[in-house]
Amino acid sequence: MTGTTGTTGTPLRVALIGYGLAGSVFHAPLIAATEGLALDTIVTSNPERQEQARAEFGDGVSFAATPEELWARADELDLIVIASPNKTHVPLATAALKAGLPVVVDKPLAGTAAEARELAALAEERGLLLSVFQNRRWDNDFLTLRKLLDEGELGDVWRFESRFERWRPQPKGGWRESGDPAEIGGLLYDLGSHVVDQALVLFGSAASVYAETDVRRPGAQTDDDTFIAITHTNGVRSHLYVSATTAQLGPRLRVLGSQAGYVKYGLDPQEADLREGKRPDKTAEWGVEPESLWGRVGSGESPLTGGGRPEPTLPGAYPAYYAAIAAALRDGAPNPVTAQEAAAALDVLEAARRSATEGTAVSL
Repeated sequence: MTGTTGTTGTPLRVALIGYGLAGSVFHAPLIAATEGLALDTIVTSNPERQEQARAEFGDGVSFAATPEELWARADELDLIVIASPNKTHVPLATAALKAGLPVVVDKPLAGTAAEARELAALAEERGLLLSVFQNRRWDNDFLTLRKLLDEGELGDVWRFESRFERWRPQPKGGWRESGDPAEIGGLLYDLGSHVVDQALVLFGSAASVYAETDVRRPGAQTDDDTFIAITHTNGVRSHLYVSATTAQLGPRLRVLGSQAGYVKYGLDPQEADLREGKRPDKTAEWGVEPESLWGRVGSGESPLTGGGRPEPTLPGAYPAYYAAIAAALRDGAPNPVTAQEAAAALDVLEAARRSATEGTAVSL
């Protein structure tokens, strides 16, 4: 499915809705760095954000105050990227698809799996691409683990532990930490979208889900310390932790198999680099981390006391997502993250919320 008017050799014209954290740190720089894509329009009515974007991308980018301005000139655009607050994802994606435009939506695609599947059906009906920005599939540790699994280094995986932990004892506020269910805030749907997606990509569908969600910090309105346990249909168990209240951070990944385990500390450097203004098209060794941060593969001893061997971390590759989007639109290549995959992750997130409320495991 394409639904694009771009021609070979002409960059596909991209409109980006939203220029907050997601839009300014992730989407705009990655779009601008991707061959075959051109950042045409940014939807933001905030003068400071407009000036920030103009300073980086020059006069080649234009601005719109509302998404409706994009639908009016749909024939001038080839892709809509939605990086606005979570509660706007479904209505904006629906409007873009009905305007005949392919869409990329930041995670989570929707608040429910049913809404995600409705969007997927609409995209299918219109013959348009609908993709979800799951950049953490291109984290350095995740790429390295996939390589180890493909090579059979760990044997049969028994348990997958994945952590996105932070120490933020004071809430920052804003819609991401709002207690209003309509905002689709909280860590379960924020960082949880990443760790659940990764678990499903690696080990397949979920058979049952158990979760614990807590509101720990004074003044916090929504979950800030959450644990999700997935039993996959193939028997692998995933233990997933997302937290803003972790005073001592655990390993980013701890994967235990019948032959060996893989333990990796530290976050992929790409987000920090993007926040600091580094750009993949201007950085020679994008996504590369120092050898001191490599994980270890071994058995029978802690990696912190020298157990196992260092495993070179593959470079992180966030630019690969938008390169794949360009290929999907231009050449009909596979959609890198489908709406149906996002719906499967939302099935797990919804089950996790129910499990935490009822205090029992939920079968899928």
